[in-house]
Amino acid sequence: MADRTADVTAIAQLIQRWGLARDQGRWDELADCFTADGTISVTWFTGAFSDFIAASRRTYQPASPRVKHLVGVPVVDVMGDRALAETNIQILGRFAIEGVAVDNTSFARFLDRIVRTPGGWRIQSRVAIYEKDRLDPVVPGPAFDAVMAETDFSTVPEPYRFLGYRLLTSGRSLHPGIVCDGPGSERLLAAARDWLAG
Repeated sequence: MADRTADVTAIAQLIQRWGLARDQGRWDELADCFTADGTISVTWFTGAFSDFIAASRRTYQPASPRVKHLVGVPVVDVMGDRALAETNIQILGRFAIEGVAVDNTSFARFLDRIVRTPGGWRIQSRVAIYEKDRLDPVVPGPAFDAVMAETDFSTVPEPYRFLGYRLLTSGRSLHPGIVCDGPGSERLLAAARDWLAG
């Protein structure tokens, strides 16, 4: 029981460390969260984690306001040298639409396959599952109301609508395999549980 508690604590710290390192631009610490062959899939990127770091560095803002990941407490299942973690997250971003400053909050969760390595627990695979999001005015007023009435957000699926709009208007693309809450995420979880048991 003590070993399992230590493993769960170490995995929870690993997942929290990812968020802090990503948001603060601590790239070496971020790289150390994943295995050398680790992969990640989010709205704007899918592929090798090393390439994700390189892409993140290119768009990183060294001073606030910048994107912030609020990372919850993971639910962790450990089986030998493998673990599965599901973690609720919020992705916070500030941007402007037609000169109106808005805050975007995206609600999602990470599904992580995690393995024990000689250096400790590391993430082997991470998939973000998107649930819903919202826009709020930095300064409430008629300008924000007009933006919401006049802007067509409907080209982006509802679970990540405003996050996707923010990424597209900043010149980034959305990859075609984005996972949303529902049957697709249930199949993904079932496959991950099979991996854990295998």
